[in-house]
Amino acid sequence: MLAQKNRVPTETQTSKVVLQLKGIGKRYGGVKALNNVDFKCSQGSIHAILGENGAGKSTLIKIISGVIQASEGTVEISGQAVKFANPTQAVKQGVVCIFQELSLLPDLSVADNICITDPPRNRFGLIDKSAQIRLATQLLAQVNCADINPRELVRDLPLSRRQMVEIAKALGRKPKLLILDEATSALSAADVEKVYEILKKLRSDGLTMLYISHRMHEIEELADTLSVFRNGQHIETFSKGSRNNDEIIQMMIGRDVTSVFPAKPIAKTIKPTVLKIENLSWSNQLKNVSLSLKEGEIIGLGGLDGQGQHEILLALFGVLKGYQGKIIINGNETLFTSPKQAKSEAISIALIPEDRKTQGLMLPMGIDDNISIASLKRLSKGLMINKNKETQNVNEMIEKMSIKVGAASNPVSSLSGGNQQKVVIAKWLMTQAKIILLDDPTRGIDVGTKQELYQLFRELADKGHSIILYSTDYDELIGCCDRVSILYQGSIIKELAGDDLNETNIIASSLNMALEKDQVKRMNKRNENNREVSL
Repeated sequence: MLAQKNRVPTETQTSKVVLQLKGIGKRYGGVKALNNVDFKCSQGSIHAILGENGAGKSTLIKIISGVIQASEGTVEISGQAVKFANPTQAVKQGVVCIFQELSLLPDLSVADNICITDPPRNRFGLIDKSAQIRLATQLLAQVNCADINPRELVRDLPLSRRQMVEIAKALGRKPKLLILDEATSALSAADVEKVYEILKKLRSDGLTMLYISHRMHEIEELADTLSVFRNGQHIETFSKGSRNNDEIIQMMIGRDVTSVFPAKPIAKTIKPTVLKIENLSWSNQLKNVSLSLKEGEIIGLGGLDGQGQHEILLALFGVLKGYQGKIIINGNETLFTSPKQAKSEAISIALIPEDRKTQGLMLPMGIDDNISIASLKRLSKGLMINKNKETQNVNEMIEKMSIKVGAASNPVSSLSGGNQQKVVIAKWLMTQAKIILLDDPTRGIDVGTKQELYQLFRELADKGHSIILYSTDYDELIGCCDRVSILYQGSIIKELAGDDLNETNIIASSLNMALEKDQVKRMNKRNENNREVSL
């Protein structure tokens, strides 16, 4: 059950209602995205919104923040009915939203992005660059990111740092109501702790926050009140601690949850090694990394974000140039030079990338085109694509992955985040790759879709595919992987398997801590008693 430590007044105990929705509905043709929603949240609280992808959460926050307008019902801010025609009007009323998909412009500097809507100006009405740098520096310090250079281009920052810039940009708009949509999904563990501190301070200062997350440990840490949505309807609102995890998940998905992770098989025979890395080094980010992967095995890459995990996957997919060391595929040493080579029939590697929007999908194009694009050579005869075969294979992948589509030709941007991720995975499964690289594949998707993907990964391994999984979710590494290699500052410092593969050992190894055996036992026992299902 969600703990009730660090209690703060819940919304039922506070007086001032900042946001109230009355009978809100939203229709797209004959489809009801939201249906007669009543909802409110009060000043100085963190109100969590829970639900599967497609439950109506995104539609709800888009209506509140002025991105779209409701088909019926009323939105009230501090007791006054409002109807925002666009996000700019919402911001002027103090309603600011940080969406999961970042709004930053990569070719502008950090300072330009933070101040883009209302840059400081000099007495001649021109943008005051010096004042802009000072303001950006102050806001970055406010989010504990003084290490980010405000003059640096956003495109040169890793995804986790961009997310912190997005938060600084939102605070610069002086919100009364701050909406955070999966605000920590791209962050490193260190940055997540910074966000916790920031949000708790903002709450104590009286700011109201709506917090959308699929991670229950975040909800426990932050939320005062929780609301569950399912199929466009508001199911229930309750105080933290009044419902246990199984009850919450059942409300979210409308069915009982038996097991989040499929059972791991008991190894009976020694399988051949399909991939071997020897002393892989690159720049100062990889240092003499060695590991092996057997047929039908799922191995994990753990550790704090930014320790070289992404670079290992990129090296194996032919993206990194100038690496040192050996990569051996099925006993043959291979020099990786391009993704085209990596996905070739002879090597047969697929990479599910970290950021589906920018690295995995072509958003304006159809769902069918996105699924088939990596397999065009296999679907072609000479210079002509076999359209019948393409359509048949695409439809088979849509069915296999349970992708919820209206029509396969619809833009992939029309899908929910979970279904978009399924499209990325379907694209690479259609190549019939033997080795599958997964770069944080369930980031920002709901518990129901995660369970489907966990089952898929295990089914693929059982059929002889081999998988390397990098995840920022400890539960995912423990539940999915046969063994896990922990990276620290570009090197593998520990491999965990069997009973040693637990949260305590992952955390201790990630921090390069040497814990005494009795301390480990005590921590393991406590973790077992307090185990949380990560959503």
